Amino acid sequence: MAAFRKPLIHRSTAEALGLLILLVASFVALGSRMGSGNLLNTIMNTAHNLLLNTVFYLMGITVLTGALSKLMSEFGVVRILERILRPLMKPLYNLPGVAALGGVMTFLSDNPAIIAFAKDKTFSSYFRKYQLLSLTNFGTAFGMGLVVIITMVSFGQAGGAFVGLFGAVCGSVISTRIMQRSCLRTFPELDSPVQRDIAEDTPAERVEEEKKDGIFMRFLNAVLDGGKSGVDLGLAIIPGVLIITTLVILLTFGAGPEGYTGAANQGVPILPWLAGKIHWVFEWLFGFEDMRLIAFPMTALGSVGASLGLLPTFHAEGILDGNVIAVFTAIGMCWSGFLSTHTAMLDTLGYRKAISKALGAHAVAGLCAGIIAHFTFLFFAAVLGI
Repeated sequence: MAAFRKPLIHRSTAEALGLLILLVASFVALGSRMGSGNLLNTIMNTAHNLLLNTVFYLMGITVLTGALSKLMSEFGVVRILERILRPLMKPLYNLPGVAALGGVMTFLSDNPAIIAFAKDKTFSSYFRKYQLLSLTNFGTAFGMGLVVIITMVSFGQAGGAFVGLFGAVCGSVISTRIMQRSCLRTFPELDSPVQRDIAEDTPAERVEEEKKDGIFMRFLNAVLDGGKSGVDLGLAIIPGVLIITTLVILLTFGAGPEGYTGAANQGVPILPWLAGKIHWVFEWLFGFEDMRLIAFPMTALGSVGASLGLLPTFHAEGILDGNVIAVFTAIGMCWSGFLSTHTAMLDTLGYRKAISKALGAHAVAGLCAGIIAHFTFLFFAAVLGI
């Protein structure tokens, strides 16, 4: 038997060469259209503009919403919301009532908050195994919800933002239910209860320790600690906003009025050109009249914070309206960076084999959320004139 031959090119070398070829090809393709100097200046200026005018704006929102969410948690508002929402959990999501607490916390913070609950043995003991896995889809559908809604409202489209919230809720139901059905069909052994090995009381029902500090100190500590967590969230979105959004802008917008000058927010409109080939799909499903708008949902797949960074540019271009805000809110909340978090979340829970099920279910749900938001907005626009 002939001896196995060693590969002529080591895998790491092939990957390095492939990356270099891709980078050079991309630079040459874009630089030939924009000019190499203009391309580099546009990349730097766009990133700088996003940092100053978008990241710090979003960080201001995350600090305020972080303080608000901590304040609501400290003084029991979160638990009241959980008790109000608990009766809806079984009929809508086929989840125990305590799951509402996870949904509220991810809405007030971000996707990974659901993992803290799923890893809690008391909390998880009220779930069957397939239900526990579907928490990744349920929680992700509400990630950074408060930040998304407040950001959308700041553009003067409160009606569209709340229609989008309704679409995101519908998307969360679709995603959670599809995930559960897929898990049961493929992994029937998951239809068993999670081992109940500690106390019966749930986090929502657990008696809180007696507060030793006065109301003023509790208020002060809550807003400061919540604001600090908001700073952490604001810092966490910087890479996504600067890297992903710069790339998307570079592939979405064209030259300025004076041509390519190296200014911020210029590029080669490749994505709108591709979308224009099937423009009727986006026009009918989402009501998008400008194909540059598809940059938002595509960016939200990786980071909803990065997708929010596109809004000031869209607003300056005059292509934001109530329907667009509704669709963006629904898709932005429902997807909210699930490509970058679902894998880590399920890996943390120890069920890598369910990652493809979760991603597929959430991809479908996000599209459905946007479609529902679009047609719901059309209905209310016709009836109420919003």
